[in-house]
Amino acid sequence: MSIRTLSMRTLLFLGLCQTGRRSLASSPELRDQPKRIAVVGAGIGGTSAAYFLRQEFGAGVKIDVFEPGVVGGRLATVKIGDYEYETGGSVIHPLNLHMKHFIDKLGIAQRKDVPSKMAIFDGKELTFEESDWFIVNFLRLLWRYGFNFIRMQMWVESVLDKFMRIYQYQQFGYSFSSVEKLLHAMGGDSFLTLANQTLEEAMLRDGFTQIFLNDIVAPITRVNYGQSVRINGFVGAVSLAGADSGLWAVDGGNKRVCSGLLYHSKAELFSARVTSISVRVRPSKSGTTANFYEVNYVGESGSAHSLYDIVIIATPLHQGKSDISFSGFSPPIPSHYPGRYHQTVSTLVHGLLNISYLGTTEQASKFTVSDVLTTDSKGSVINSLSSIDPVHIPLDYKRPPTSQTKVWKVFSPQPLTQEQLKCMFLSWDSVSEAKWLAYPSYHPPHRRTPPFILHDRLYYLNGVEWAASAMEMSAISARNLALLAHHRWHAMGAKIDQEDLHTRLRGEL
Repeated sequence: MSIRTLSMRTLLFLGLCQTGRRSLASSPELRDQPKRIAVVGAGIGGTSAAYFLRQEFGAGVKIDVFEPGVVGGRLATVKIGDYEYETGGSVIHPLNLHMKHFIDKLGIAQRKDVPSKMAIFDGKELTFEESDWFIVNFLRLLWRYGFNFIRMQMWVESVLDKFMRIYQYQQFGYSFSSVEKLLHAMGGDSFLTLANQTLEEAMLRDGFTQIFLNDIVAPITRVNYGQSVRINGFVGAVSLAGADSGLWAVDGGNKRVCSGLLYHSKAELFSARVTSISVRVRPSKSGTTANFYEVNYVGESGSAHSLYDIVIIATPLHQGKSDISFSGFSPPIPSHYPGRYHQTVSTLVHGLLNISYLGTTEQASKFTVSDVLTTDSKGSVINSLSSIDPVHIPLDYKRPPTSQTKVWKVFSPQPLTQEQLKCMFLSWDSVSEAKWLAYPSYHPPHRRTPPFILHDRLYYLNGVEWAASAMEMSAISARNLALLAHHRWHAMGAKIDQEDLHTRLRGEL
């Protein structure tokens, strides 16, 4: 990575910190702002949307956020003993500029890093175990896979360089009306091609070997998305970036970002489940009519409804995730879009690992691996096995050795049986299981993602997950929809779906 690239990314991050000032400074010259905006969902997408909507529309608009569960959505923790541990989204890439901006704005620290080591398990034995020495790891990988590993890092870097363009576009206030147009603005036809073919097809086409995909790439996609190399190529690249160095997390839990964004947005939180949304026509002061959205919801006090100028849906409109009905719309809006969400079971075990399960005869006291990834072998029970640390690392904290009882996180497609637990652990005193419909099922690649715009001023944030599901992707989508809603409200078409932005803006930073 060149100094010029680092400087550009630094400027982009600094520019993101100024995005709100740009919008609010221009707003008084435009038409009246909306009175009320609703956001459905208080995960990272919904709370980011509330935060960015406040930036775009100013202090005068009332923003209501509806969430039937806990703020944070798929960012969640569980308490085991005296500590809390992540059960949901765990790591953030160092180039995720929105997430970095959020913790800077909220005054939240990054969690203290605890060194880790990785191994790969094929269901019978460890096929690779990371050494403390970089040169040893390099030579092992070079001997077995040639230059595939170095080429993979270069391949991911080339995708990231194009991905980073979205921050520049958003810094200058540009937005996109569909996921496809957003991807095309970042990476042109190459990103659309990547999203519409499998990762396996994309990497084989670029000269990677099948054995490298099976042995190295598949374990990474399995730990990050619970799926094989036959996921779409774009989310596959995001997954491989998630194996990069410098990954970080939020001190006290990643869900703290959601609570902080909600607070800074000055939105009102309704602990309620939205059941339906309908379009309503009401007379205006000028003698004409105006469209509003009636949001019907059920809370602790029973059923109620409210009218809004703009609505952002930040919860997946898919089977098993939500059941919001839409009435009065032409063309009709479905309650569920095609495609399903993939189940991953997160099991946290406070126990003593049986390392013979991993096919090793090494003494537990000398086994220093903390993260075990798995190949896509037939009959594989787990996707990964990791020794995890608390969401807050005390000053005197030291990760316990494998010979002692500690907390392990197991990702698996199905709940673990008692027999499977007995194979993996010599003993345990607590087991916490969470079933997550965490991300879409990416096989086969979907040729068309759900729309950002459901109706005139009704928007859908989670369509971006069908390109790739990640905390930063939700934040990018939230920023895009806040800009899109602002520009469409004020008829600023010149800021929507502009072509060739990379060339036009190249000299402006």
